[in-house]
Amino acid sequence: MSQTGQRLQDEGSRLQVVAAGATAGLISRFVIAPLDVVKIRLQLQPHSLSDPLSHQNLRGSPIYKGTLRTMQHIVKHEGITGLWKGNVPAELMYVSYAAVQFTAYRSVTMLLHRLSSEENRLPHAAESFISGATAGATATATTYPLDLLRTRFAAQGNERVYTSLRKAVGDIHRDEGVKGFFRGLSPGLAQIVPLMGIFFAVYETARLPLGQLDLPWGSGDATAGVLASVIAKTGVFPLDLVRKRIQVQGPTRSLYVHRNIPEYAGTVRTIQHIIKQERVRGLYRGLTVSLMKAAPASAVTMWTYERVLNFLIEHGDGGSIDSTV
Repeated sequence: MSQTGQRLQDEGSRLQVVAAGATAGLISRFVIAPLDVVKIRLQLQPHSLSDPLSHQNLRGSPIYKGTLRTMQHIVKHEGITGLWKGNVPAELMYVSYAAVQFTAYRSVTMLLHRLSSEENRLPHAAESFISGATAGATATATTYPLDLLRTRFAAQGNERVYTSLRKAVGDIHRDEGVKGFFRGLSPGLAQIVPLMGIFFAVYETARLPLGQLDLPWGSGDATAGVLASVIAKTGVFPLDLVRKRIQVQGPTRSLYVHRNIPEYAGTVRTIQHIIKQERVRGLYRGLTVSLMKAAPASAVTMWTYERVLNFLIEHGDGGSIDSTV
């Protein structure tokens, strides 16, 4: 917990918030990269090991089952580096996303403070929800092309669709236009607004009380981050899966490791198609690994953010660098 006991959005200057957020995103991304690749592979899989009828049109696609077995399959057929496919655009995305997210969160919160008097101020949970939702939507839209590139690289098998990040950008721009970089943005925004709103609301509500407890497994900040992530991720997971399915649409759809990914059009119709072909559980492929990923990712992000921010405040003149937004 922060040494001053202040709430997250009241701490640090703009530059310190950006630096702390970027550092937290960078470290968090590297730690959870293998779980992220496994999650994406499971989300993109339209067939199931337990449903033989879904194997009729595999076209050479692997059949993944479970987190550990999927990880073992990737290592066996693609090498250990296969677990870090898409890591370059992902690192760029996480650093940019974290910096934009935390900066927007603090800026919106301070704006809300200016627009309301001390007597009419919103409850902390409502304030955190509004700030978190706005910050999440802003960060998602800003970094979305990197998210799409991350998904496409992670979806590649041994036969590479894109040989480099530069070539991927060129090919997508040439074959799909600018809009190709924003495939799936609608479910992405629909997902991230409640996701981040719920996350920050739960985190801000829980971190100070938990920080006062003597927890045997770690700090209150990390525990609050885990709790907030599990609740938020489970609620919006179907939209995350739909976003991934739409991101790999286009002329390269049948060239990824899952060669039988159906053709989808629009968020609602994609959901309807998945329910029809894969039943409701199809919307939750990869949920287990997503929650496994969310816990360490959010704990590392929030823990690192607060420690780096405290370090920068203690070793720098926070008041001299744009201390107000």
